[in-house]
Amino acid sequence: MKNRLSHVGRSGDPRMVDVSEKKITKRVAVAQATVRLGKKILKEIKDNELNTRKGPVFQTALLAGVMGAKKTSELIPLCHPLGLEDCQLKFDIKKDCVVIEASATLMGKTGVEMEALTAVSIAALTVYDMCKALSHDIVIDNIRLLKKTGGKKDFHRK
Repeated sequence: MKNRLSHVGRSGDPRMVDVSEKKITKRVAVAQATVRLGKKILKEIKDNELNTRKGPVFQTALLAGVMGAKKTSELIPLCHPLGLEDCQLKFDIKKDCVVIEASATLMGKTGVEMEALTAVSIAALTVYDMCKALSHDIVIDNIRLLKKTGGKKDFHRK
């Protein structure tokens, strides 16, 4: 039986996927994470009162997310090092949480899903880190890929 996992070779050992024969196409991925902060912290963020010793929460998390996306290949074994051409993050305050969305784009031979997922994960961890002095009852959840385009198969979460 053929192994369907792209990063596992015939011998069962981990391997980097060979993309040398793939065509260069525009690759875009969008990922999302949710940070449940609680009403007190959300109110302080909404009122722009929460400017921690480490800096403003969302601006700092945005920078951390972009930095994380750029370093994905250093963090995730077997990821190809990519020269991202764009990485954007946005933060949407909801009733009981902050929804973080990241997009990553490049012209290349391999997708940018891991970069978008890393961006929202690092941004969410940064929000946690900056707000934990107010409460440790913060939950990061629902980290997921929303869509990817430009490769062999496109994906759109329903």
